[in-house]
Amino acid sequence: MAEPEAEKPKLDLSHNKANVMLRKAAEGKYGIAGVCVYNLEGILATVRAATAKRSPAMLLLFPWAQTYSGALLAQAAAAAARAAPVPITLHLDHAQSPAAVHAAADTACYDSIMLDMSHYDKAENLARTAELVRYCHARGIACEAEPGRIMGGEDGVADTVDLEAVMTSAAEARRFVDTGIDWLAPAFGNVHGSYGRRGIRLEYERLRAVREAVGGEVRLVLHGTDGFDGGIYRECVEAGITKVNINGVLNRRYLEVQREGGLGVSETMERGTRVMQEAIEECMDMLGSTGKA
Repeated sequence: MAEPEAEKPKLDLSHNKANVMLRKAAEGKYGIAGVCVYNLEGILATVRAATAKRSPAMLLLFPWAQTYSGALLAQAAAAAARAAPVPITLHLDHAQSPAAVHAAADTACYDSIMLDMSHYDKAENLARTAELVRYCHARGIACEAEPGRIMGGEDGVADTVDLEAVMTSAAEARRFVDTGIDWLAPAFGNVHGSYGRRGIRLEYERLRAVREAVGGEVRLVLHGTDGFDGGIYRECVEAGITKVNINGVLNRRYLEVQREGGLGVSETMERGTRVMQEAIEECMDMLGSTGKA
């Protein structure tokens, strides 16, 4: 596939709920938690945390949810988001095939979708991304993409764990912004999953260079936050990040409750929901979104 040529003017998605939330976050200098959820407990924990903290939030599903439940988890998450007393949206993270993007976009559940074509070569990645942006925008859905490639893998994300990390340059960011995306997830030393012995080594200068190049046109989002503390979050937000994906910090606590045993099914679900809510609330405090809804 050839690289995309200039297309029609970008559709106006300024009133898209997720875009509105990220615009306010950029203006207010705080981050919004994109909470990776796998079940009803995660959905409830996010809504309850956002309500308790008066914070905006995003529910994130992986394409795994589509293969596991069809549209059922998405429908439940969308209903919970729409009924919440604070702004909450639903996002599909790491959609790694056009079929997954089309299926999600056609449910009318999602406010935003990440178009992850990073396993294709560069030219095909850009061309497919541009094509899928048009498909999603026509349905009022905001789009995210990942220039470069973030190393590592997460539960629910396929095919990228063994691919080599590629840092995002300002020039690469520009090529992706030209596809029409709304949000950009730069690779600047962040890692999906555990950072392991190497530890957290983020290239903030690279992130700031990306912001200088394209930050006036798209919102910047952060993947790979396992082990981050308030200081790291603040520095990322100061450098332009508005959406921050969180996963392990809450889902590990849920798994710990399950491993403890000794409880009935309903008690396990209720306690799991409580411990995830606590973890999400802690992240909202660190991201500065508490009280911003």
